[in-house]
Amino acid sequence: MKTVFTERHRLRNSQTELYGGTLVRPFECPERMDFITGELNKRGLGDFVEPKEYGMDPVLAVHDAGFVDFLSKAWKIWIDSGYEGEAITTVWPARSYRSDKIPNHIDGLLGYYALASETSISEGTWEAALASKDVALTAADIVLADKGAAFALCRPPGHHAATSQFGGYCFLNNAAIAANHMRGKGAARVAILDVDFHHGNGTQEIFYGRDDVLFVSLHGDPMDAFPHFLGYADETGSGAGEGYTANFPLPRGADYGVWGAALDEGLRRIADFRADALVVSLGVDTFEKDPISFFKLRSQDFTDYGKRIAGADLPTLFVMEGGYAVEEIGINTVNVLDGFMSAASRAKA
Repeated sequence: MKTVFTERHRLRNSQTELYGGTLVRPFECPERMDFITGELNKRGLGDFVEPKEYGMDPVLAVHDAGFVDFLSKAWKIWIDSGYEGEAITTVWPARSYRSDKIPNHIDGLLGYYALASETSISEGTWEAALASKDVALTAADIVLADKGAAFALCRPPGHHAATSQFGGYCFLNNAAIAANHMRGKGAARVAILDVDFHHGNGTQEIFYGRDDVLFVSLHGDPMDAFPHFLGYADETGSGAGEGYTANFPLPRGADYGVWGAALDEGLRRIADFRADALVVSLGVDTFEKDPISFFKLRSQDFTDYGKRIAGADLPTLFVMEGGYAVEEIGINTVNVLDGFMSAASRAKA
């Protein structure tokens, strides 16, 4: 399996995150990639490919043009406003406010386009986000060409980024951009399986009214887990998209027995959809030692569920999302890929 990766991810090296009432160094940090690439090399799986550049058309097919323009200029506007430190959102158009006016001031702009305050914007964030979406698109084209599998080692991640909102460490929705690109390149139906601990609210919102992209998400119950305000089981799509969103919110302390049963049901939904390709939003923050999650998967469980995903027998694009137990992120991520490849190889033998 080829891995598409770029060192340009290091351009995103924010130093501030609002967590538990204090400013801390972000859990989403550049070292995450070092552990993953190190584990790929250790197991002899380091078939790395540099991404191609795809321009802005695939981005604007998924994201609002005003939002994209804001992201491209946000850091400069912040600095030109005389602020020190990194750009953190402090105000939102809450329920009692108007949301039909886009402010001029950077504080208002941040609030208009942000979904949470934990994610700061720092120098290099936009450039890293552009490189990350190119990683996803390059890997998508490899999957389409080979009818096999590829790993988009994306950073920053993307599944929380909505049509016109950033947050949850995400700026451009890599998985959604890639899935929509695959639709335009001949895959009539694309399924997205989001196995990150946190609900992929952005991906859901982007495809909620469409019947050509199925979104299936396994995640912590939003009553207790970020993003809190989306990801409930009664969210099933709207209009033409009714029935093409499937959420599996799971309780605190869910182990692999509970999680794996939800995965099996999600894979049944994907089989019934008769997808031409599968995009996996691969977050490994379901791990029992993850510092900001509450599931109890062990490292060997990741190997097993990689095998189960291979059973879908679809061209498969893995897109890296979360995972914040940094020292184990490489083991758990590569276990999924290893399990997938071993099962896929046996199926072809």
